[in-house]
Amino acid sequence: MIEANAGTKPVAPSHAFDVAALERHLRERLEGFEGPLTVEQFRGGQSNPTYKLVTPRSTYVMRSRPGPVARLLPSAHAVEREFRVMRALHGTDVPVPRMLLLCEDEGVIGRAFYVMEYMDGRVLWDQSLPSLDRAGRGRIYDEMNRVIAALHKVDFRAVGLADYGKPGNYFVRQIARWSKQYQMSALQVIPAMDRLIEWLPAHLPPSALDESQVSIVHGDFRLDNLIFDATQPRIAAVLDWELSTLGHPLADFSYHCMAWHIEPGVFRGIGGLDHAALGIPTEREYVRRYCERTGRSDPAAVMADWNFYLAYNLFRLAAITQGIAKRAADGTAASAQARTSGAATEALATMGWAQAQRG
Repeated sequence: MIEANAGTKPVAPSHAFDVAALERHLRERLEGFEGPLTVEQFRGGQSNPTYKLVTPRSTYVMRSRPGPVARLLPSAHAVEREFRVMRALHGTDVPVPRMLLLCEDEGVIGRAFYVMEYMDGRVLWDQSLPSLDRAGRGRIYDEMNRVIAALHKVDFRAVGLADYGKPGNYFVRQIARWSKQYQMSALQVIPAMDRLIEWLPAHLPPSALDESQVSIVHGDFRLDNLIFDATQPRIAAVLDWELSTLGHPLADFSYHCMAWHIEPGVFRGIGGLDHAALGIPTEREYVRRYCERTGRSDPAAVMADWNFYLAYNLFRLAAITQGIAKRAADGTAASAQARTSGAATEALATMGWAQAQRG
C-alpha cells in the first residue's frame, strides 16, 4: 500500500481533463510558462487529485478539486483555501511551496485548481521509518515537532489570515461539522460513531473551550503530507492544507499524535511498536518538546484532557475516511486506495469510543 502511493501514474480516467485547455490557460496566465505540456498524476492522496505538470523548461504541480463543486460535499475540497494559506505562510518558519496561480473558473478544465512550484525531495510514507537508522528516525520526528510548533506560533493576523476561520466555539463547530459530513456520507450504521456524536459535545473540557488559544491549524499534519530534503532531516514543504483554518492548536497537535495510538495496519500509525528501539520518542516526550517550543509551561496540564482530544480526532478521522469511501462509491475519489477507506471508518470510530470511555 505504501509503495503504491509513491511516484506518478497516467492520469486516471475519472480525473482526466482537457490538457490543451490547461496549456492555453497557463500560457496566458503563468509568467514564464512554455509548452508543450505533459501531465502525470501523483499516486498519493485521496481527496484532491494532484498532478505533475512537465514542460521542457520547468516542472510544476497542479492540485484540483475532484470534480465540479456541485457534485461535492459542502465546504469540502477547498483548493482556494489551500492556495491562500500557503501563499500567506511563504517566508515564515513554516516551509511551503511557492504559489503560482489559482483558477476558480470551472469553465477552464471543469473544476477549480491551483498551480505551485514543484518541490523535489522525499515523501516518507511509513511512520516507523524503516529505511532510516535509529538516530535518523529521531531527527525526523524532532523536525516534525519543530515545524508544527512553528505553525502554531505564526501570527496569523500579521500574515493576513485574521479572517481565515470563524471566531470562537471551535470544537463545538467542528464536532457539528464532522457529524453532519459523516451523516451525509454514511454507507452503513456504525454504533461507535453515533455514540461519539452524542458524547463529544457533552464532554468538552475547559481547555478545549479556552478562547485565548487560537492559531492556524493545518488539519491533517502527518508524515506523508511533508516533503523532506533529499538528504537532510529537514522539511522542505508542508502540503495538503485543505482542512486548514483558525482553531485550537491542541486539536491540531493531538491529531498529529494519534500515530502513537493507531497500529500500523489501520492507518499507518506506530501504535504498539517498540519506540525506544526504533529511536522514536514516546508520546509524552513528544508532547513535552512541543510544549517547550510553543511556550507552554505545563505538559501535564496538556495531557490531562488528552483522552478527549484523541477521541475527538479519531471521530473526525473516521468521518473523513467515510467521506473518502462515499466519494469512491460515487466515482470521484482521487486514489484506488480510497475504496478501502470505509473499512477503516468503523475501526477508527471504535478506537475513538474506547478513548472517550477512558476520559
